[in-house]
Parts: sequence; C-alpha cells; structure tokens
Amino acid sequence: MKIPLIDLQAQYRMIGAQMELAVRDVMVEQIFIGGRAVQLFEEEFGKACGAPYCIGVGNGTDALTLSLKALGIGPGDQVLTAANSFIASSEAITIAGAKPVFVDCDPSNYLMSFDHLEKLLQNPGTSDGRIRAIIPVHLYGRSLDMTRLMEVANRFNVLVIEDCAQAHLATWKGRHVGTFGVTGCFSFYPGKNLGAYGDAGAVITSNPELAEKIRMWRNHGRVQKYDHEFEGTNSRLDTIQAAILNVKLPHLLEWNRTRRHHALLYHEMLKGIPDFVLPEIPSEDQHVFHLFVVRTSRRDDLKAWLQNYGIETGIHYPLALPNSAAYRYLGCQPIEYPVATAYQKEILSLPMYPELTTEDIRYVATQIGQFFKTARNKRET
Repeated sequence: MKIPLIDLQAQYRMIGAQMELAVRDVMVEQIFIGGRAVQLFEEEFGKACGAPYCIGVGNGTDALTLSLKALGIGPGDQVLTAANSFIASSEAITIAGAKPVFVDCDPSNYLMSFDHLEKLLQNPGTSDGRIRAIIPVHLYGRSLDMTRLMEVANRFNVLVIEDCAQAHLATWKGRHVGTFGVTGCFSFYPGKNLGAYGDAGAVITSNPELAEKIRMWRNHGRVQKYDHEFEGTNSRLDTIQAAILNVKLPHLLEWNRTRRHHALLYHEMLKGIPDFVLPEIPSEDQHVFHLFVVRTSRRDDLKAWLQNYGIETGIHYPLALPNSAAYRYLGCQPIEYPVATAYQKEILSLPMYPELTTEDIRYVATQIGQFFKTARNKRET
C-alpha cells in the first residue's frame, strides 16, 4: 500500500468539478483583485469563526505581520511566541521590527508552557524593550487553554495575537480560536484543514478600527485607489484562491469531524505500545487534528521502517526555533528550552487527512506494531 502524509488528489476527486466552476466564474467576471469571491469568503469565514470582521490577506505570515504592524508593535518591543512552531510565528515578529522571545512547550500537549510564559513575563529582558504581546500557537490543531492565557495576558497588560494557522474552527470551551485575542491569524496553505491552491491567509477581529487598519495595511495603506494614508504593503487575498476556499469552506466542519474520528481510530489501534506516546484527545472540537503527532525515542528508525512499507510521515518540526541558525543572533541555548529541544528528536507525524480509510489506518498501525515487535525481539535475542 502507498499512504501519503496528506492526499490533496483525493479531496480534488470529491469536489474538483465545483472548484473548476468557481474558478471559471472568476475568469468570466475578469475581476482578479478583490471581487465577489473575496467578499463572500470574508463574510462566510468570519461568520464560521464567530468574528464580525474578516480580512483576507496574501498568506498566514502576513496575517501575523499585519496584525503586529496595525497594533503599532515594532522596534523596541518584544513578543513572546512558541519555541516549537513553524518559523512564520516568529518571523512575523522580526518583519514587524520587534524581537521574538521563545516560550518552551508543555510536555503533555506540545502547546506553550504557562510556567515558562509567566517566568518570562515576570522577568523581562528590560534592555531589549518591553514585552508588548504574546503570539500563542494552536499547534497541530489543538487549542491552547485560552481562559488561562487571557487571564495571564490581562494580568501583565500584554496583547494576544492568536496563530490559528493549523486550527481552523478549533474551539476552547465552545468558542472558536481566533476570537479570544485582539486578532486571530489564519493560513490557507494547501495542506491545511482549509487549504487554497496556493498561498492565502486571513485575519479575524472584533475591533472595527483595527479591521479597517489591517485592510489598509494589506492594500498599500489606502482605502480608495491612490488615496494613501501611509506606506503599507501588497498582501491581498487572491480572487481565484478565495473562489476555491468558498467551495471548500462548507465541508470544513465535516472534514474536522472525520479527522477526529481518525485520531480516535489511531488511539484504539496503537494504545499500549511501550516507548510510543500518542497525542491527547481533549474535549470535542478543541483539537481538529491538522496533524497527528506521536513520539518515540526510536523516531528515525520508525520513520525509515514506515517508508519501506509505503507510508509517508513528517516531522513537525525537526528543529526548535531557538535552536535554528536563523536565531543564532539571539544567543539562545537549548537548555533554556528543554522540552522543545528533547521533542525535536522524537516527534513524528502520521498520515492524517479526511479521505483516509479505516483500512489505511489499520495498515499504518499494523506496521508500527510490527516495528516495535521486531525491535523488542532483537533486544531479547
């Protein structure tokens, strides 16, 4: 069997005809910047998230960057974010002119550690500027405890900008991620739960003035053509990508439910294996399983074994951000982020997409079980 990490072709086979019609409508209308498709997506995605304002932008990195810029966060400021995330979470901070400060992850759920977060807030590096904001990452599709985070943020008087790139329609206590902070930032990279056919992103907010400012930032600092109030940038949601997202959005809740069902099947079939840690499954909708990440000290051997049996896996992410060359200038030491540093050598993402079948999952589970059985037999002999 051949089982990819994700299978966009399977999704296309299901709704490809609808997407082709949607793209054709854009071609017929000949409005490629803005247009009805963008307006419709902003309305419908905002409604799905429970946010009154949604601003389509070029990608998820821009969603974070424009939020920071619109809030006046830049040189002389520090922003806290997760040590174990994709570089966009921290890159946006630097692009805005501020300094990223990394927070280690919780050993139980891979999300931002509250103990480390509060330690950093209580003892900020004053010579490097004040801490203005926190960018929590709802990593792998799981919501951070936003009740606790907002209490911490309010206590220390810092803003919260939510990185929801992997957590479309995930919830915390019945409320969608992205609606707790001052903004929620989304990526619609093709492999996401809601993916375009290229780069695309969005910002949601409940603040009308901030929404208007982000709209201006994404469009050269203007509201009307050639009426520029400040220098912005060019980060508009492409009309064709919006049309594709409009076709996919009505399926998102069901796709998320199917991902959760797959996660439960993995748990049922893989439980009890020594040296093999499964992700927690929290209350319904708190985790939309963009990724299904397991952990083992024999990660590299297991990855190679599964590849030999036609099973594609991934590593998200092979290097904690403060340990990467890009942030060498910060002088970070791995010992400062012990959990993220340890886990970068152990985590492995198994195939996860709605079109997986029970047979597919059973095949993956069987091969994982066989790997550990073989390893155990070798040790015993």
